[in-house]
Amino acid sequence: MSELLDKIEARHRLVRETAERLREQITELTEQLASAERILERLETTRETVLELATEDGGPLPEPLPPGYRDILALFEQSGDGLRARDVCRTLDTGTEPRHTEGMRAKLKRLVNRGILTEPEPGLFTMPRTASHACG
Repeated sequence: MSELLDKIEARHRLVRETAERLREQITELTEQLASAERILERLETTRETVLELATEDGGPLPEPLPPGYRDILALFEQSGDGLRARDVCRTLDTGTEPRHTEGMRAKLKRLVNRGILTEPEPGLFTMPRTASHACG
């Protein structure tokens, strides 16, 4: 009987430790979710401000970007550093085969052509230092 109680106690300890690890993971994920939600709010506020300013000046409304481009811009907003096409593919989990990185490079070049990103050196893309962006 004592052996059976020891097994129960060992299992109880293991499950208690597992539950504690899961609580810690939940806390960490909750913090990450709150951070992501704050960034989303900032981006939405920025988008709304850009649209308001564009209409106040009588200028044309910025052309909205497709959702995939918004994900790319959100990544650049978070990173603060320059990124290469392969880094963007890896972070967005779109695959890193040449066809994926070349497709991403083409998107990044389009964003450079629209003045939303800059390419300070070949293959390195960054957010402009002082410009506001239309990512509607």
